[in-house]
Amino acid sequence: MSGVEFQSDPQAPPAHRAGGTETPSTPPQGLSIHPFRLLKKIMPRGLYGRSLIIIVAPMVLLQVVVSYVFLERHWQMVTEKLSSAVISDIALLLEAKAAFPESEQSAPQLTALAWEQLEMSVSFRPGERLPTEVPESGFSLLDQSLQSELEQRVARPYWLDTVSYPEYVDIRIQLPDGVMRVLPLRSRVYATNSHIFLVWMGGASLLLIAIAILFLRNQIRPIERLAVAAESFGKGRSSRAFKPSGALEVRRAAAAFLDMRDRIQRQIDQRTAMLAGVSHDLRTPLTRFKLQIAILGDGPDIDDLKSDVRDMEHMLEDYLAFAKGEEGEATQIVDLAELLNEVRLDGQRHGHPIAIETETGIALPLRRSAFKRCLTNLIDNATRSADTVRLTLTSTKKSVTIFIDDNGEGIPEDQLEEVFRPFHRLDTARNLDNAGTGLGLAIARDVARSHGGEITLSRSPLGGLRAEITLPH
Repeated sequence: MSGVEFQSDPQAPPAHRAGGTETPSTPPQGLSIHPFRLLKKIMPRGLYGRSLIIIVAPMVLLQVVVSYVFLERHWQMVTEKLSSAVISDIALLLEAKAAFPESEQSAPQLTALAWEQLEMSVSFRPGERLPTEVPESGFSLLDQSLQSELEQRVARPYWLDTVSYPEYVDIRIQLPDGVMRVLPLRSRVYATNSHIFLVWMGGASLLLIAIAILFLRNQIRPIERLAVAAESFGKGRSSRAFKPSGALEVRRAAAAFLDMRDRIQRQIDQRTAMLAGVSHDLRTPLTRFKLQIAILGDGPDIDDLKSDVRDMEHMLEDYLAFAKGEEGEATQIVDLAELLNEVRLDGQRHGHPIAIETETGIALPLRRSAFKRCLTNLIDNATRSADTVRLTLTSTKKSVTIFIDDNGEGIPEDQLEEVFRPFHRLDTARNLDNAGTGLGLAIARDVARSHGGEITLSRSPLGGLRAEITLPH
């Protein structure tokens, strides 16, 4: 290394110290990334990609190691054998030239014989000396092999060039009366057909990788189907067409999912049937109250009773809607712009002007009545305390967002999540003369989540409250 030492120990003390006091060194932020964290970032996140790497990476590593070890030994051994054979032929020509030193016909005869029998171009150059410049070494293995054989078998001064000619190797040997120049074919001294082995090995590797991809894809597909079925069930969409398939473990997971789905559905059906019975039983005495009140005639006290009965009926509807969750309704493709316009018209009929901004062509599989109830609850909540309400519908590749903005008083920051709790009412709304049971927002969030979405509250650009409904595509 020319006497120059490089300090590579990361724990070595820093060179800049003054008065024996260490100056703490902070590595640059761009260079402080841990290699394992970097590897984790570039690794695929899906099971298919990771499984493929688990299969392909050892195969590629094995191929690289085997190729390096085999080809290194193959090139070395074959090159040594070929070089030895060529130098042996050259040594034989030298012996033949030395056996007839005074014959004028020996040089042309040896040249012709070398070309016909040995496929080497040989020329004798009387009075010439070896070149003084040292040629560039391009093939160290070939140079070392030829040099070793020349030193052992010829034992004469020589000059070697393995770079200047693409198809030949230039070998020059000093003779007492001149120089013997030999141009053997490169293929005779160097193994040049190793690319065939690489082609076969690469082709076999690609074939094995293709087979691994095909089989692995078939094993991953049932897991993807299971994930799609679980997502569909979580969004309230039908997943009845799903059937277990794939490996034994995947089939067991799929069967467990189907059992869980059936148990949840049975519980929902039982709760719906029970609540339907409760609804029927409670509506009967309310109907009797109405009849009895109608028989009593008119009067201030009778009007109060009628108002109480209407409040009880309204509260009963809210309780049952919250408990049922509208689960019995079938899913259908709903045009959201059309649904929002319908909600806007309902609000206007009740004396609440609502502005609307929508994108066309946005349709999702929804339980239409349930989702309309969700929107109605949010709009009713806005119109109670605001005179300006605006609906906005936007869409991205992954989700659909509906904004409901108003210019009312809003809700304190610490109450934005509390208002979604069932039966929770703000202090300003705790007046028995005001309609509401504290279930409107709870029902709305329950409906949104049953579709795989979410509802969040925040400060509105209009100055009041913003309700944001996010639904997945």
